Amino acid sequence: MNKPCFGSTTPHARADCTAARANWRQWLRRVVTLATLQVSIACAAVPAAPVQLSWEPVRIDIGGPKQARSEAAFVLTNHDEKPLPAHGWSIYFSCLSEVETGAMRGHIAIERVNGSLFRLHPTAGFAALAPGESVRVTLFHPTRLLNVDKVPVGAYFVRDDDAQTGHPIDDYRVTLPALATQIDGKATAQSPPATAEEIFARNRIIADVAEADLAPVFPTPRRMSRGSATLTWSTSPQVQADAGLDAEMAFAQALLARYFAPANDAGKAQAARGAVLALHVGKVAGEDAPEAYELSVDAAKGVRITGNTAAGVARGLQSLHDLLPLRARRGDALSLAAIDIVDAPRFAYRGLMFDVSRNFQDKRTILRLLDLMARYKLNVFHFHLTDDEGWRLEIPDLPELTSFGARRGHTLDESEHLFPAYGSGPSLADPHGSGYYTRADYIDILKYAAARHIEVIPEIEMPGHARAAIKAMAHRARRLAQTGATDADAYLLTDARDHSVYVSAQGYHDNVMDPGLDSTYAFIEEVVAAVATMHRDAGVPLTTLHVGGDEVPKGAWEKSPAVRELMRRERLKSISEIWDYFYTRVDGILHAHALAATGWAELGTRQIMQHGKAHAVPNPAMLEHGFTLLAWSNLDEDADLGYRLANAGYDVILAPATALYLDMAHSRNPTEPGMNWAAYADLDNSYDYIPLDAVRKSPTDAARIPDMQSLTETGARHIRGVEAALWGETLRDPARIDYLLMPRLLAVAELGWASDPAWTRERDPARAAQAHAAAWSAFVNQIGKRVLPRLDAEQADIGYRIPAPGLHRDGERVLVNMQIPGFTLRYRDDGGEPDANSPVVDGPLPARGKLRVAAFDGAGRKGLTSPLDLP
Repeated sequence: MNKPCFGSTTPHARADCTAARANWRQWLRRVVTLATLQVSIACAAVPAAPVQLSWEPVRIDIGGPKQARSEAAFVLTNHDEKPLPAHGWSIYFSCLSEVETGAMRGHIAIERVNGSLFRLHPTAGFAALAPGESVRVTLFHPTRLLNVDKVPVGAYFVRDDDAQTGHPIDDYRVTLPALATQIDGKATAQSPPATAEEIFARNRIIADVAEADLAPVFPTPRRMSRGSATLTWSTSPQVQADAGLDAEMAFAQALLARYFAPANDAGKAQAARGAVLALHVGKVAGEDAPEAYELSVDAAKGVRITGNTAAGVARGLQSLHDLLPLRARRGDALSLAAIDIVDAPRFAYRGLMFDVSRNFQDKRTILRLLDLMARYKLNVFHFHLTDDEGWRLEIPDLPELTSFGARRGHTLDESEHLFPAYGSGPSLADPHGSGYYTRADYIDILKYAAARHIEVIPEIEMPGHARAAIKAMAHRARRLAQTGATDADAYLLTDARDHSVYVSAQGYHDNVMDPGLDSTYAFIEEVVAAVATMHRDAGVPLTTLHVGGDEVPKGAWEKSPAVRELMRRERLKSISEIWDYFYTRVDGILHAHALAATGWAELGTRQIMQHGKAHAVPNPAMLEHGFTLLAWSNLDEDADLGYRLANAGYDVILAPATALYLDMAHSRNPTEPGMNWAAYADLDNSYDYIPLDAVRKSPTDAARIPDMQSLTETGARHIRGVEAALWGETLRDPARIDYLLMPRLLAVAELGWASDPAWTRERDPARAAQAHAAAWSAFVNQIGKRVLPRLDAEQADIGYRIPAPGLHRDGERVLVNMQIPGFTLRYRDDGGEPDANSPVVDGPLPARGKLRVAAFDGAGRKGLTSPLDLP
């Protein structure tokens, strides 16, 4: 069936076209829905593979100082009642740490399918496996460090005589390497501790701070003064709000409803005597930021929150939320100590990037994240909707983006959907491999965010990281060509004649749009228009679109006929000038929709050769477009890249991978989930990041790293804010989101809102270390005694990470400490796991037995266990 009316221009033709397109879309949705339902039913009926598979480490770090390499093994056991044949089958699996390909010992071969998906199959000489028999397959991983997320995942079994069906290997077992084998050759004094002794040493600087001495609201407010009187509400106060504060009024009423029944006549009489909660938009003295607020608790006048804007009132309400009693019986009188707070954020941009492409997350998960952001005064949700492994947003006129590009499952040729990735396995029904937000879902998310004064910036990856879109548009072209449509190629993103050779950072050789094709820009225009329309229909106009720009691999475009013709036509001298041309055209599309562009740092850089290595430098050709850049790579010679871009005149958001990429594992302990390509990053690594002075030798040593640029005065004015990032490769369990995000997100909230603490301005290292210890102690006491207990009481389903205690043998006793005070520590000395009934640690423990210590929250939820085996 042809998509009708392509290129219609007259009013009547356009009207007919609109109706025809609507009918076409409706028809296609029915077809796609039916096909998806049929596939889901078929997938649900697929039996598990009749084999058991296990992975285990053999020798870690065997490659020497110049080659990262570790040996591991698969053990394959036949659980069927008949022999596993000597040929005619394969095992597919995903592996973030990669696997060396080729012939392996035991007549087995491994090949890369694409990206992180691999195929293992027998070769000539492999002997059939009798029932119950096992075979050991050697693997080599090009890495020194392995953890729970770097081992093979998502394994499934395929028979050659039924090659379209993947059978999940449900009986898959993993033995993690011992912690002692995980030697981090790049470790520094700031690298997170992993053993119980290392943790204890790191925690030594933390002092106990009385709750009364902690800031009463979070993040740390700019100015506050405490009074001596107390405001008491015996019944619910009346909420009074200026026009335009309906959402804030509703939030205030919901807060009070936890403590009181709705105000009755007696409550109104009390309000007449001054017991009110007044919400007002007006000028906050001395503060110009839109989110600035003043919160006054007065024994006679009640509570008044004044914000420069409605967003300021909303931030003030979150501070009032902190002041309200954590636990009180509904109906009891409520007392608040008199206080006046004048507060404003340090940075206008305080963001969280969340990736739903690699592993999809449902709408409920997004709304939950938005609640968490609002609670801690974060204000930008960077929504990473598209990437190589999935397109997650419905675009009505391009339904293939979701009917094809939002679905992953076993396939030999990707004729109907994408390959599996990141453990999504063979089933199209996998909820993280397949899934997308409908137009209605996305509008709901926008409205929800807007009510919390959070800006949603959608990201459409281009020109790299675009494999899902590329394959979906190729599928569209094939489908329409079969119908004889003349516009089948209207949105193609690559040229079949392009024989460029490249490999992306994630192992793809086919994930870059071709900037020489006009259809590429037609696609971008269609998507931008659709996204902008959704925002308008939500009542939340789109102002900024993130247009990607990162990790385009070397070699892309070099053999594209369309690019060669473009270079001839536009008199471009090099492939690098194609970049400028591409984003100039993209910027023109955005300007037509009155949109600003933001993108990853590469959007505003150019590669030059220095000392035999490619080096990123600011690209002056892009400055005129006014792009805002997210500086994410701060490794090695790029440690100062964000500053160099800001000094050159770009507006910059700081998102350093070593400190604010919250998908990084907390330590080298193999049980810790997450990535480690940039660094290991614990709570203190995020807290210690100094946004405007990050090129110092250490957090407490202000001496500069040689050859690194500091921010100039002008450059500092171009730093718009900070952003945490949670990439989705490992997010196949909603609990994993909580674990990686919290409490590190609290450190990001603090550094984005609060002023630099005094230790960052101290030039003497000894005094800086002393001031740092005091500030760090205050922060962890604050979150352990105030912030997290309140989160437990109000949103108990957030399973944040509870760290392992530190242990240190001191003669005949064992000392115990904790990174975050406020938890109850319990122990056992028989090697068993502590539980909620185990003895409480109330001082040094006897140095005997197999000691196991863990922290528990107020509801009895257990954190990580620290072991210490004693004679």
